[in-house]
Amino acid sequence: MNNAKELKVPVEVYSRVVGYFRPVNQWNKGKQEEFRERKVYRLEQTPAYEYQGNI
Repeated sequence: MNNAKELKVPVEVYSRVVGYFRPVNQWNKGKQEEFRERKVYRLEQTPAYEYQGNI
């Protein structure tokens, strides 16, 4: 049994919108809902191509 107390702290989430970062809590309700429905995709760690220098 874990006796450690859990500390929860509210955080502010930012997302990039048209070239700048803005807090999600300042978005309208519809845009906030769309943000919650987004899916996260992870790509392989290997880059699609590697820079070979000036060949």
